[in-house]
Amino acid sequence: MISSSICVVALLAVFSIAAPSSSSRLTSRGQFNGTRRYPSKLGKRCTGTIASLADVSAAQECTTVIINEFTVDAGETFTLEPADGATVTMAGDVTFAFKEWDGPLMVVEGNDITFDGAGHTLNGLGEQYWDGLGSSGGTTKPAPLLRINHDGGSFSNVVVLNSPGRATAIGGNGIVVSEITVDNSAGDQPNAMSDGQPAGANTDGFDISADDVTVENSVVMNQDDCLAINRGTNINFENNQCSGGHGISIGSISSDVTVTGITISGNTVSDSMQCFRIKTDATSTDSTVSDVTYTNNKASGCEEFGVLITQSYPDALGTPGTGVVISDITWSGTNTVSVNSDADRVDINCGSLSSCSGTWDFSGLTVTGGSEGTILNADVSGGSF
Repeated sequence: MISSSICVVALLAVFSIAAPSSSSRLTSRGQFNGTRRYPSKLGKRCTGTIASLADVSAAQECTTVIINEFTVDAGETFTLEPADGATVTMAGDVTFAFKEWDGPLMVVEGNDITFDGAGHTLNGLGEQYWDGLGSSGGTTKPAPLLRINHDGGSFSNVVVLNSPGRATAIGGNGIVVSEITVDNSAGDQPNAMSDGQPAGANTDGFDISADDVTVENSVVMNQDDCLAINRGTNINFENNQCSGGHGISIGSISSDVTVTGITISGNTVSDSMQCFRIKTDATSTDSTVSDVTYTNNKASGCEEFGVLITQSYPDALGTPGTGVVISDITWSGTNTVSVNSDADRVDINCGSLSSCSGTWDFSGLTVTGGSEGTILNADVSGGSF
């Protein structure tokens, strides 16, 4: 006969495996590496189906969630908080009805979620909002369309179509985001509200404020940053395609922010205002950007700058501040950049040799076309530009 005390120990062991610790430190790709922000939520062994917002509460109690085609009510956020380790699969497109409000339109939260869009679309109906002004005025545009906030797991194979403002914000730690298509290309053209300017504006592809994140094998067609890293550590952006916007950016960097351990590799950037940029706010203080490596990237059709590193944001080449320290910037492997005839190849605009510290290795960078550009208060070695 088995004693009751042994049974209790066995049950505790089972539950300790099922529920992640609040201080779990997982290090594998797509797993969380830090203190849990979300309480443990054990799911039921069932399949929940979502065909309206009214279905969400019951469906997310299951370990398997299916999202069918439906329209999210105007002015509402589609918030999904699945059980720990749940699998979420889209079986149809989701459209977000028009209303002027702040958003966001969709949020996914939780622990170790696997989200598979199966090629389906999240449609923000941006064409009904776009007026050429973006977040600077005019129509109030809900943003972002999608906020990926779950810690651990993955988010993949989704089309983010016509976001009113920013497309995808990543705030979840320890996740892999892959095979996402951000298609705001319709915003390249003027409309009746944009006074002859491209209708889409401030339609960032991926904004990242998180740690241990990989974004890979994705496509962004938009009118602003393809990638903007605002804070975070151990971030990989690899094998992605960016076109029509403002290229791959770190920043803008505000005060009291750390960005470190960044790898930008194997990406293709085309027809963008600047192709690679680090931008820190001129008035920012107590922030650092360090250990940034660019490897085997290609860029063409850079309209204003091939590479721009500036401490004078929002001005491209204004009076730089010194409150953000930039260090250990490396171009390795083979990075080839081609700029338009009236563009600068490389501009570095630093406030001092202390705020842009050390020697930066640009030996893996080749930039052709346009004009030479200016390097101010930075020690750069190698490269051809």
